[in-house]
Amino acid sequence: MKTIITFIIVFGILVLVHEFGHFFFAKRSGILVREFAIGMGPKIFAHQGKDGTAYTIRILPIGGYVRMAGMGEDETELAPGMPLSVELNEQEEVVKINTSKKVQLTNSIPMEMLEADLEKELFIKGYVNGDESEEITYKVNHDATIIEQDGTEVRIAPIDVQFQSAKLWQRMLTNFAGPMNNFILALVLFTVYVFMQGGVAYTNTNLIGGIQPDSPAEKASLKADDRIVSIDGKAVSDWNDFTKIIQDSPDKELNLMVESSGKTREVDITPKSQKSGKQEIGVIGILPPKKTGLVDKLVGGVQTTLSSSMQIFKALKSLFTGFSLDKLGGPVMMFQMSSEASKAGLSTVILLMAMLSVNLGIINLLPIPALDGGKIVLNILEGLRGKPLSQEKEGLLTLIGFGFIMLLMVLVTWNDIQRFFF
Repeated sequence: MKTIITFIIVFGILVLVHEFGHFFFAKRSGILVREFAIGMGPKIFAHQGKDGTAYTIRILPIGGYVRMAGMGEDETELAPGMPLSVELNEQEEVVKINTSKKVQLTNSIPMEMLEADLEKELFIKGYVNGDESEEITYKVNHDATIIEQDGTEVRIAPIDVQFQSAKLWQRMLTNFAGPMNNFILALVLFTVYVFMQGGVAYTNTNLIGGIQPDSPAEKASLKADDRIVSIDGKAVSDWNDFTKIIQDSPDKELNLMVESSGKTREVDITPKSQKSGKQEIGVIGILPPKKTGLVDKLVGGVQTTLSSSMQIFKALKSLFTGFSLDKLGGPVMMFQMSSEASKAGLSTVILLMAMLSVNLGIINLLPIPALDGGKIVLNILEGLRGKPLSQEKEGLLTLIGFGFIMLLMVLVTWNDIQRFFF
């Protein structure tokens, strides 16, 4: 249960922070956000906000999404012959359209819809109260709402509040805002992690910062503030020098020249073999010294974020040079990582969430249709051409991109299942 809760919290926060970026900048750009959903699946709660957004909670507590007007989401279609009811204001304008059998409006007018335009001309025409002898046409208010068949009430989407009506730079910023929020979240989480660790590791020294209990280093009487001068006669000047030698020497005895309290002594130590990925590395249980100043911790958060980003870019590069599903991970791997993090404690969960947030931000910026990066590429192409692609072509590209992502997700998930369970 603890693992499931950790997974839901980690995944939920990452997705909601991402979607809130799109939501915030869409609102700033005058784009109507028809729905902001927490969770997925059937609706269990809904509130129609004064800002025109329906805020909903859905039954599956995993992530969420935003529905922006004109972004190709499942718009409510009014088909000729559809039975519905309308509610009018004092000016005889339609302010609410009900297409749901789950909701009954007390002051509504039953109608069989014949024709409607809720984007440009804003009207609805049909037979009222079952009288087919006369067609009645009502003007639809610009801010009218429509109750969808599942009972969710959302605003209609006139053309002036749709995504494509915003300026090009506003649409680009709205598309970029999701990944940007993931980078900001990662920076905050990495900084919190550095503070929880008491500081940031300082590796430009050959000084030992700490000793892990029951480790080869403790058994060899090494202590914090000891300085490793050389290993097997080879001089070492910083942390990276001697840790590389140690990692390359599992189960192999090493001779260390150690300076302690102004005196130099020899220490023989055998690094313990430990698995790291598919390799065996040597460890002796020493920790680097830490910078503990406030500025050092803040800078450490930034440096850790940049370092994590570079690792992901290197991983992406390795995918192009030698593709393998084993280099990818899906929901199953994320669940496995959440399980391990929940056992290790809160700081490890925060570190995992920070790394996944950077990952999500970078992956979403890949120039693949259906991802934010693909949308930004289309925005750039529109700026160069002076006009957008036709909706048909953009829809086809998005469909291809979505199909590619779904196929990759299925393959990665099946590969993860085989890795972890078989």
